[in-house]
Amino acid sequence: MRSSVEIFDCKSRTSRVVWQTEALVEAPNWTPDGAYLVINGDGLIYRLPIDGSVLPERIDTGFASGCNNDHGLSPDGTMLAISDKTEHGKSCIYILPAAGGVPRQLTARLPSYWHGWSPDGRQFAYCGIRDDEFGIYTISIDGGEERELIRGGGHNDGPDYSPDGQWIYFNSDRSGLMQIWKIRPDGTGVTQVTDDGFANWFPHPAPKGDALIFLSYGADVEGHPRDKHVSIRRMDIATGETETLIEFFGGQGSLNVPSWSPDGDAFAYVRYFPVE
Repeated sequence: MRSSVEIFDCKSRTSRVVWQTEALVEAPNWTPDGAYLVINGDGLIYRLPIDGSVLPERIDTGFASGCNNDHGLSPDGTMLAISDKTEHGKSCIYILPAAGGVPRQLTARLPSYWHGWSPDGRQFAYCGIRDDEFGIYTISIDGGEERELIRGGGHNDGPDYSPDGQWIYFNSDRSGLMQIWKIRPDGTGVTQVTDDGFANWFPHPAPKGDALIFLSYGADVEGHPRDKHVSIRRMDIATGETETLIEFFGGQGSLNVPSWSPDGDAFAYVRYFPVE
């Protein structure tokens, strides 16, 4: 076994397996109706029922056959954002109908990696590499010029909007060890959120706005590799208190994108098994 798509129930503090496969799959998004997970594997995008009753169904992404693990659904569930390298050889953000269709390119500057959709469905937040520096950017779903929120000073990555749209949470090592930060959508108010002995990546605010989950590596791990001992941790936004929810073998692909259930009572992730 290589990949196990699982759901963690925040009330019972237990995980259940949705689907397991010998293939490498990544990055579950939860559809707004609560019925499916959207995952990627081998450059393609799939829809998987949360009860695991049938095998994943491929979503038609047209020419885009080099999709990575940075994808997500619009708040109303009608559109899908993907990050794909087929056309340009570098990751580019596209938008298409959630049911499948021809992707429409949004980002002209590359590489760009999608990470978050604004609550009103009108903006994306994403990571871009510009002049060899990792930065956080936003762009309208209608296209146009990107807006640079922060760049340089470290590796800035993994942006995701708070449910009220007032903040964009992201991870950065600008203070040394990779930690969670937040910034206003206009680029002001840069604030460090976590400060601990873990390397913290990919923050995802809960739908109720009361908590964050994020992926934590040991302080000695560089980047966000796959096949490491990691944990998913939860921070109470009001108090700053942090707890470990689950420890497992995972990393890259486990929790890259928004994966909360619509009601905020559960989240999806991918557990990996060592390559033999």
